[in-house]
Amino acid sequence: MKKISLLVAFFCFALAGANAQTFRGLDKSPMDMAYYPDDYAHDRKFAPAKIGTDKAMVRVTYTRPAKNDREVFGKLVPYGKVWRAGANEAPEIKFYQDVTFGGKKIPAGTYALLTIPNEKEWTVILSSDIDQWGAYSYNEALDVARVNVPVEKTSAPLDNFSIQFAKKDPKTATMYMGWDNTMVAVPIGL
Repeated sequence: MKKISLLVAFFCFALAGANAQTFRGLDKSPMDMAYYPDDYAHDRKFAPAKIGTDKAMVRVTYTRPAKNDREVFGKLVPYGKVWRAGANEAPEIKFYQDVTFGGKKIPAGTYALLTIPNEKEWTVILSSDIDQWGAYSYNEALDVARVNVPVEKTSAPLDNFSIQFAKKDPKTATMYMGWDNTMVAVPIGL
């Protein structure tokens, strides 16, 4: 009886080991989200936010690369070339309602968020080509909008690429993108 019990136990452990799932390690660039209004993201019931309407305005899902003692803009992120505004997949920006983005009318929907960084000005791009890895398959013909915004210097260096929103007035916000000592701002309104 002991031999049978031992054999059954061995078989169970062997079977459990065969079905064990192994997970890959943590990504070097963690995924993050930025919402506007911000209280929409923190309300776990996802109750409608109030900004002059009964809906949230915008959400960005992106990946946050780290500086890691590297020279970011002009080296790691070349000037004058399309960049995915983060790491890994191009960020997705979802507008829950029709908005203006940098003064251009954008219908509610989900878009890829890309940029073309330069020393004094960035071109911020909304593309209908979502689910693209990086900007390697970028196709300008799929652009929904392009907005040029001036570069600003941050008050302190940012080690990780970051996107956040700030309320301007009840119907407008500013989307900030920053990394290292560089920042750009895009106005978004209803």
